[in-house]
This record gives sequence, structure tokens and C-alpha cells, in this order.
Amino acid sequence: MFPGSFDPFSLGHLDIAKRATKLCDRLIVAVMNNSVKHPTFTSQERKYMAEKCLEGTPGIEVISHDSLLVDLFVKVDAAAVVRGLRSESDFRNEAEMAAANKLLLPEYDVILLPCSADLAFTSSTIIKEVAFYGGNISKMVAPSIVDFVTAAISERSKRD
Repeated sequence: MFPGSFDPFSLGHLDIAKRATKLCDRLIVAVMNNSVKHPTFTSQERKYMAEKCLEGTPGIEVISHDSLLVDLFVKVDAAAVVRGLRSESDFRNEAEMAAANKLLLPEYDVILLPCSADLAFTSSTIIKEVAFYGGNISKMVAPSIVDFVTAAISERSKRD
């Protein structure tokens, strides 16, 4: 299972998802809500973007989930959770989250995949900032969602 807020789904997310499919028979990409984050896109929009980006990739199912990750882990009978790492600070955060989830569910396991070097400094926050100011995000998100992300960010910036 590959969980995340995916706000929006980036080329880094796509890279991790595609690489993870080589490690398992099926991969569930779980669009999660995070009580700490305030997403720009709705859960439905984030699921739509993930589906568009992963369209045609065998062995992947995209779902939405709004509860504890360990609850979904049990529900889908996951063997492990895949998480992408961009930096050493990501490692620390992921290690803390993995330890907390293991306290809640002893059979919980995680696989940490370092992202490709060319994507190491791309984050959802940067993508949204560039799009907000009308910049080119085509090297940050898949071609299938560039227009969707750009239009949505532009529309939301007019309302604010």
C-alpha cells in the first residue's frame, strides 16, 4: 500500500508508485486525509489526479480513506506500506510514523524507497506555489494533470 495526501499527485509520487509495483503483485494507492494538513484539493480531486497519473499501470488500485492508516492496513490485508524519501528529514518523520503505527498494530511494516535524484526537491507545496504564480509545473506533475492542477490553483487563488 502506498498512502499519502497527494495534494497534488507529483512526478515523485508517480516514480515511487511505479517502482513499488516491481516489489509486489498489487499496489493500493491510498489517498488519505491528514488532520494536520489543510489540502488545497478535495479528496475526490486528489483521487482523480492519482487515477489519471496511474492510468494503464497494471496492478494498481487507487482508493480514498479517511481514518487511521493501520485500520486501512488491516482492511486491505496489506503486507507493507511503501513510503518515499526525499531527504534525511523525511527519513526521521517516516521512522517516527512507522514506530507509532507499529505500536498500534504490531504486524505493521514499512518499506522506505528513496526518490529519484532529479525529483528530490519537488514537493506538493512547491508545485502549488509555482502554479499559484502561473509558473510551469510540467516537470513536476504528469502531463495528464498539468492543466487540471493549473486551472484549479488559478481558480482558488481568485477566490482568496
